[in-house]
Order: sequence, then structure tokens, then C-alpha cells
Amino acid sequence: MNKYTISGSPHVHSTENTQKIMYRVLLALVPALLVAIYYFGWYALRLTLVSVAACMLTEWLIQKFLIKGPLTINDGSAALTGLLLAFNVPANLPIWMAIVGSIVAIGVGKMAFGGLGKNPFNPALVGRVFMLVSFPTAMTTWPQAAPIFKAGFFTDAVTGPTPLGLLKEGGAASLDHAQFIDMVLGNRGGAFGEVCAIALLLGAIYLIARKVIDIATPLSILLTVFVFTGIFWLINPATFIAPWYHIVYGGLLLGAFFMATDMVTTPMTLQGKLLFGFGVGVITVVIRLWGAYPEGVSFAILIMNAFTPLINKAFKPKVFGVVKPAKN
Repeated sequence: MNKYTISGSPHVHSTENTQKIMYRVLLALVPALLVAIYYFGWYALRLTLVSVAACMLTEWLIQKFLIKGPLTINDGSAALTGLLLAFNVPANLPIWMAIVGSIVAIGVGKMAFGGLGKNPFNPALVGRVFMLVSFPTAMTTWPQAAPIFKAGFFTDAVTGPTPLGLLKEGGAASLDHAQFIDMVLGNRGGAFGEVCAIALLLGAIYLIARKVIDIATPLSILLTVFVFTGIFWLINPATFIAPWYHIVYGGLLLGAFFMATDMVTTPMTLQGKLLFGFGVGVITVVIRLWGAYPEGVSFAILIMNAFTPLINKAFKPKVFGVVKPAKN
């Protein structure tokens, strides 16, 4: 008689772990960081280093003296939160504000719920929205891109509006669409991690190829934004811009590929991911076209994060080995 040893789940083993996944995402963001340093120089590098260090230190202090559990700052999740938070703010943001945002991102957005895997909201976006509400002037004063080889590495930043800010103030006629290529390459104002569409797409392709992220969520977001903004553009092109501008302007690519794909705060099933992406896309369009802020990606992702438990409950994965009873 054969004897079988039955063990508890999981029964599928893999060499993948949290540390490898986090460091791959960090690697995927390197092209965007290099472009940011090229255009914004010292400011971008300084904000990145401060934000990453503050996030890692905050997590270490909370685990060391409050939770008193195993230290996890080496898994890369705190560093990734710091990098994404830096990518979502102006390059000339005061240092102390970046530190406050980092503390909120880790302390409130992550560790208050028990740490990685238990947080319902994306920590970087929690920190970003907190700073946007607390420091609205500093968070909406955007330095214009000025390549360091032309302006000098330590040159003071010149501020100006972002494309979406111009659109909100003056409509479609306020944008110079002849500079579309410059916008794609990153030669524009905005949060320094979101300005270069090419760099972000290179990182996204790497993550998809390494199967770190599923393309379903970002594809659903981008298609939803493209379709709905396209409809309004066809109705009134004098007021609304073409949908491809919405794709590259603002933080849509950064949010779709690097924050809406967070494994902890987004749905598990294919249907759930598509619905999640659709919700993010619709909310983003509503805020961009009619909201008080020119950008809505951060708010859209956080709002849909709150619906993730309900989406997971509505779209449960099939249990292996369970056969539905036949209908009479």
C-alpha cells in the first residue's frame, strides 16, 4: 500500500520572493531616474536619496522599537516606496517636506496596518496625497526641465506650469502640440519621475518580460482613458485634447505600470484587474476634465484600492479540484 504525505499549502514552489520582485521594480525605474537627473540635476537626485533614506529609516525605527518584529528594510519595499514617492513630487520640493511625506507613507500607509502585505492602500500614494493636501503650493510649483549639460548641475530651477495645468486653465488651445516629441522625451515640467514616457515604457516592458507585473491592469487603465477622452475630443476638439496626449501627459504611465500593479493593494483575478483598471481610468478622466486638480491618477488609484476587497470577493479564483454540481 502506497503512503502519501499530505502537507499544507502552498504546494507550488518558486524561487521568486519579495526581495527579488522589489529590486526588479527598482531596476525598472532606473531609466526614468537617469532622465530625471539629466533634466532636473541635483534637485531630482537629492529628493530621491532623501525620500528613500527617510522611508527605510522610518520602517526600521517602527519595527525596532514599536512592532519589535523581524526587520524587513532589506527586502526593497521601503526603498521602492521612497523612490515612487520622490517620482511623484516636484524636484524642487523642500527637503523637510519630503521627509514628512516619507514618514506618512511608511508609518501611516504601511506599518500602521502591520507592514508589507497588510496595507490596503499604496503607501507612496498615501504620502503623496498627504503632501498635496498639506503643502499645496509647494506640491504644485513645478520646475521646468533644463538639461544639466546646458544649464549646469546646480543651476536654480525655473518654475512653470505642467501641460495638464495649462489645459485646466486655458483649454486645448493653450497647449503647443508641436512640442509633443519633447513631452514624450521628458522635456517638460511636472513631477520628475513622470516626465519621460519612453523611459517609463522601457521599465514597464522589462517588468512585463520578467513577469513581475500583469499587463491587464495597466492596459485596462490606458484603454479606458484613451476611449473616454477620445469621445470627448471628437465631440468638442476646441475644449478637449486628443487622447494620446492624455496618455503621455501627467503621471498616467507611472501610475498605470508602477503603482496600480502593486500586488498587495490590487485585485488578484483577471476580471478583477480589468475592473480595477477601468475604475482607475474613469476616475482619472473625471478629475482631469472636470475636477479641481489637473491630475487625478493618484486619487483614482487610492479610491480603487479601497474597492479591492469587494472586487476580490466578487471575482474569486476557482478552487482547484472543485467541480460545480450539474444543474437539474
